[in-house]
Amino acid sequence: MALLEGRNLRKTYRLGRHNLVEALRGVDVTIEPGEMVAIIGPSGSGKSTLMHIVGLLHAPDKGDPAPELRFDGRDMTGLDEGERTRIRAHEMGFVFQDFNLVPTLTAMENVMLACDYAGVRGEAARAAARDALELVGLGDRAGHRPSELSGGEQQRVALARALVNKPRLVLADEPTGNLDSERSADVLATLRRFNQEHGQTFVLVTHDPEVAEACDRVIRVRDGRIREAPAAAAGPVATPAAADPAAPAATGVPVASAPTPGASPEPDHGGAGAPS
Repeated sequence: MALLEGRNLRKTYRLGRHNLVEALRGVDVTIEPGEMVAIIGPSGSGKSTLMHIVGLLHAPDKGDPAPELRFDGRDMTGLDEGERTRIRAHEMGFVFQDFNLVPTLTAMENVMLACDYAGVRGEAARAAARDALELVGLGDRAGHRPSELSGGEQQRVALARALVNKPRLVLADEPTGNLDSERSADVLATLRRFNQEHGQTFVLVTHDPEVAEACDRVIRVRDGRIREAPAAAAGPVATPAAADPAAPAATGVPVASAPTPGASPEPDHGGAGAPS
């Protein structure tokens, strides 16, 4: 069974009285358990909107044909906001380009926020946050505030926060957008390690081809439509070491591997009015 499956996903934003932007125009998408998938496209293509919908941050527009969205076989389209929030808190993790760290809190306290959303508090939350920071190599920086951390360290704190509740699905919007090439490679290696060692599914929204190359499969989005994404292969995805780069992809574009929540964020309007 697919971990995530969407059909007829549409989203229109009203940016002014006479300005409507069709961010998604009837998208079908399937994500299998254990995949590391890149959604790639230029600014304004609809890729971030797609992430927000599959991550239950926004609901798809209703219409004919009716939209379908299933997570782990469960219908997501009829859920109220409380149910959507619960699923996000317990079963999904999010990493955003600008990190979204609270500047007055330490790295430990920022990660503990995700525990609090999931109903885990006190020493149990502290222990889980400590473990998550250790896993991303920041155990010795737990007491530092964001202003005392480098950009790469802040992104790893954001990653620890996304992973602390052991979600099945992690969605990352431009996870390396604010990093230099060395820090970018480090973050991508960490994502791949969690994908392979823990079997977690990752969906990375990006415009960066190097990020796409670190993934098993690429879904290309342009003008609110999927341009390259046939149906995903059933069953677990082969790890890069075992994958045959010459084999045809079942979905998207095969690429070589690289080394090694609650208010919803506003849609990214790409600086030019159209959601990305």
